[in-house]
Amino acid sequence: MVCERALQLFGLACVASVLQAGYENNNHVVIAPQDPVIEIGTNFTATCVIIDTAEVTADDLYWKLSQTVIPKELYTKINSSALNVTVLITNEKPEWLFCHSKKSSHYISMNNGRFIHGIWLKKSYRPESPKNLSCEALQEGKLISTTISCKWEAVGRHTEDAPRTYTAFLKMYIKDETLNVSTPKNSVQVNVGLYPNYFPLEFWVQSHTLLGTLESEHLIKEANCFVKTNPPLDVRAISEAGFPTSLLVNWTNPIDESYVKLKYKIRFCPIGSQIWSYVPPEDTINPTKPFRLQVLQPYTVYVIQVAAKPVGTKDEPDCGYWSNWSSNKTARTPEDRPSSPPDLWKTVDSNSHDVQLLCKDPEFANGNITAFNMRMKYSKNGNLEQERISVNADRGSNQKMASLLKKISLEGKEFVNVCVSAVNSAGKSPETCLAIKRNPNDREPTVKEINIWPRNGQLFVEWKHNSTCVFEYVIEWVGNGEMDWQRENKTTRQTAIKGALERFVCYKVSVYPIYRKDKGIGKPASKEAFLEQGAPLNGPSVKSESEYDHVILTWDETPQHLRRGFITNYTIFYENEEVIKSVTVPANTTSYKLESLMGNTHYDVWIQASTIAGSTNGSRHSFVTQKYAPRMVVGIVVGVSFGFLFLVLLAFLFCIYKKDVIKENLWPQIPNPSESTIGNWSPDYPLKAETPKENCVSGVYVLDEGMCEVKHGFEEDKTSLSLKKDKYLSEEHSSGIGGSSCMSSPRQSVSDSDEGADMADTTASTVQYSSVVASSGYKGQTPIEQPQHSIFSRSESTQPLLDSEENPDMLVQEGGRAFHSPFTRSAENQETADPGSFKQMEVDQQDFCPIDEDTEWTPSDSQSANVEPGSVSSYRPQLGGYRPQ
Repeated sequence: MVCERALQLFGLACVASVLQAGYENNNHVVIAPQDPVIEIGTNFTATCVIIDTAEVTADDLYWKLSQTVIPKELYTKINSSALNVTVLITNEKPEWLFCHSKKSSHYISMNNGRFIHGIWLKKSYRPESPKNLSCEALQEGKLISTTISCKWEAVGRHTEDAPRTYTAFLKMYIKDETLNVSTPKNSVQVNVGLYPNYFPLEFWVQSHTLLGTLESEHLIKEANCFVKTNPPLDVRAISEAGFPTSLLVNWTNPIDESYVKLKYKIRFCPIGSQIWSYVPPEDTINPTKPFRLQVLQPYTVYVIQVAAKPVGTKDEPDCGYWSNWSSNKTARTPEDRPSSPPDLWKTVDSNSHDVQLLCKDPEFANGNITAFNMRMKYSKNGNLEQERISVNADRGSNQKMASLLKKISLEGKEFVNVCVSAVNSAGKSPETCLAIKRNPNDREPTVKEINIWPRNGQLFVEWKHNSTCVFEYVIEWVGNGEMDWQRENKTTRQTAIKGALERFVCYKVSVYPIYRKDKGIGKPASKEAFLEQGAPLNGPSVKSESEYDHVILTWDETPQHLRRGFITNYTIFYENEEVIKSVTVPANTTSYKLESLMGNTHYDVWIQASTIAGSTNGSRHSFVTQKYAPRMVVGIVVGVSFGFLFLVLLAFLFCIYKKDVIKENLWPQIPNPSESTIGNWSPDYPLKAETPKENCVSGVYVLDEGMCEVKHGFEEDKTSLSLKKDKYLSEEHSSGIGGSSCMSSPRQSVSDSDEGADMADTTASTVQYSSVVASSGYKGQTPIEQPQHSIFSRSESTQPLLDSEENPDMLVQEGGRAFHSPFTRSAENQETADPGSFKQMEVDQQDFCPIDEDTEWTPSDSQSANVEPGSVSSYRPQLGGYRPQ
């Protein structure tokens, strides 16, 4: 009932306000409430009421938020003249909410402005109570400032269109006065005039928004609890001889205790360290001056600072603010005898048995080390060698660096035991020993599974070792030409390298086990690592050996000082005018064969070296592939060779197949004088008739046929031969045909007429040859009755007579042999010759030149001409063929 009554009252109030607004604005629709302030994140309900018109009802109304029509699901119809809408406010920007009427009549269209109404929605967040109030009064000169600075933590949200504001209140009980300051920020300064030391102050803050005001808690404290003084003045540190572990500290109060009573705190640390040591607070509540700092390291420079703070009350002992720390004050404690032994180590030359002994100052040197006392013993019963090695007393910051004590040789020695102690002005340190064996102990297990990784600017080392005889471990690292080491406890399996390491430098880290028995050194485990890796400074330079379709690339590894990290891989880039290709190869590769290249092509190649931090390209290199591959050259040579052999073989077979033609054209058959019968012929020694042989009737050779006809002519016409007998007899046998002397005098040829011309030869050494060709029947046929003519030809030659010419009897026996001549009769002439006709041939004198057996004879142009029957031709043999005269 109460809720219903409240809703009715709210409705009546809304209607009343709507009616009043409607009458004032002369509108037919009015929205309630007017000028609302809405909390962001909550639902807002508005009502649109129709007044003084019957043109529209609630069903004709609709809502718009800015330019967006609100869905009808969010409407609530109260009655026929009132319509509610409920929307969730999420946007921080203020905006308009409109109520519109549909244009259902001409009256509404003409009076549209009277059927629209809107309200401006202001949005804000509710205020929240400020927290963590604090006030601070600083020291100015020798007094406290008259201005108090107060601040608080702003809680809650606000918008730019509805900002949040604050009002700060400060109540001073000494004056019974409350001061207030308004500000939009979360801090304020309040001027109190003369600072009320030792009197209470009260402070609080109110937060304001459009939706209301909320007040914070009240902060009530004594005024001195808001004070922050200046740091102590004139801080001093004093060292005392004989007290190497303490320093005296003195200072001046920043303000008189009549205004503020102070307490102090002191802190100190070795110079260069970031770890401060604090004096217990109870020791500095009422400190005596000067204050003594104890338990310090001798001969160490310390940095000392002091701060002050007001002393609290009984109710609130911890109040006020610590002042800033005073400026740094440094002092060095006096020297003392070294309290720890020096750090002794060695390095071994891998190429010899030389050992270098290195030593670092004791961790607690307690002074400036001036010398090292060293004792060496090469065997258990050997002599003890002692030596004092002085060092530079002014090493300054290099005291942590190792000093080279001595270089010894283990040649011929199994081990050496070295003991060293450090000396300063106050005394000698404890002694440290190191047993160095020529051959490490193989019976003890070695360090294994060493892992190294960077983290937070340090290198961490982890290893495994199962020996129980280990006294300690030595971690050694070598890089950038320098070597350092540190010692770890026997139970340690993981540690951070404490030395100053550089970025991009490769360090070789080794873990050495030191055994309990005479501290022998075992075999180490080593691994390389980087504190931080970077991209290589340079990429590798490449060289090439190119072939037709491939190239062999070689390059050198990137030098260690240029790598700046572990090389993960190399990437080979190569390009021609068309495309760029790449090949990735492992980091341990220094050569690669690029295949599938194009012949006679220009390529550019470069290699990229990569680490986990980046990549760097090397210099570009150019090469041109060969025009022909070796196999192509071999194929060409083999092909040409086989082709040449094939041609040779064809030529050889052709020569075999055409050997007779080649022989006839290149080496024509020359008549053999030894087979001639002319030398045995003379008018006095006629040849007896012989039956023509097959070669005589073949008709192939002209002279063969003539010889056969002559033979028959001898038998038929001996009268003509006897007429010349006397003449031949007067010249003896040699004058006509067969003289054996090559120096016979010239002779006159005999013709078939009485007018035979005599031919004189002035050459003294000529030999006369004669031949008689008689016209007879063709191949032994009976000639027709025509006069027969015999042809007698003669020639002179310097060639000696043949045996057949000197022996007529042989000629008679071989008279029937065919005489072969290079002159041939064509088959056509042989077939068309008239067997009954007799050809008359004139016998002329012919001269024959001497012919060697190797002389090549070729027929002249007249050889190929056909000889007509009955024609008379005279021929002269010449070198290389017969030529007609």
